[in-house]
Amino acid sequence: MDQSQGSQTWYSQGHVLSELGRYEGAIDRYDRVLELKPDNYQAWCDRGYALEHLERYEEALVSFERAISLAPKFAPAWHGKGISLGRLNRYEEAVVCFDRILKWSRDDYRAWYNKGNALSHLCQYKEAIAAFDKVLEFKPDKYQAWYKRGVALAYLGRYSDALTSLENAVTIKPRCHYAWNYRGIVLIKLERCQEALASFEHSLNSESSNPNAWYGKACCYALLGDVELTINNLYRAFDLSPNLHRLMAKTEPIFNEMQQYAEYQALF
Repeated sequence: MDQSQGSQTWYSQGHVLSELGRYEGAIDRYDRVLELKPDNYQAWCDRGYALEHLERYEEALVSFERAISLAPKFAPAWHGKGISLGRLNRYEEAVVCFDRILKWSRDDYRAWYNKGNALSHLCQYKEAIAAFDKVLEFKPDKYQAWYKRGVALAYLGRYSDALTSLENAVTIKPRCHYAWNYRGIVLIKLERCQEALASFEHSLNSESSNPNAWYGKACCYALLGDVELTINNLYRAFDLSPNLHRLMAKTEPIFNEMQQYAEYQALF
């Protein structure tokens, strides 16, 4: 077997192992490719994605940058670099990566989506919504974009518009429990507690080990003045998430009226 054939064999094995989720093995195969052909930008890129799956983002970034140095217009490497930067909370740099892709390909809905995510993390919600709008122009059935758009709209206080986006998300993906949860949160903001309760129930039907839904139900019952059901639902939330949701409840004004009850105090 000559060097070229050997390189292709290792690369093919790396690809198969990545598809199977065996990322350590895939990285080993890509390393073997790169020993033989250090200028194989696709191997550098695929190695980066395998590292990304293992949450080794700094190392992934190095791999993507090597791929880009060899093939400056190779969009998958720019995608990978942007995603890794986002995972490292370097969102402004991530936006630059996605903009680079969009400079070459304005209809790349993945770049628009990832740009929208990064902009949301930067609290640039208007710009994020514009990015998600572009995603939906090219991919109207991408429920994740409807969901993220709804969240961004809610942060701007545009709750009715947010509700419409979230309803589109759950219409496309009826078992998307986190979209049902956020729909419930928005309905609470709109003072529509009974509908919010139904939304949280939908979420629990899709994912029962779901502290956010139990917590959302507790918020609804607190607003409706039902002490027993507030406590019961908080108990379920705390059972699944003992630290985070207790901290959330301690600082949630919705529960202020509950603090006079010994049963509520006993939860803490």
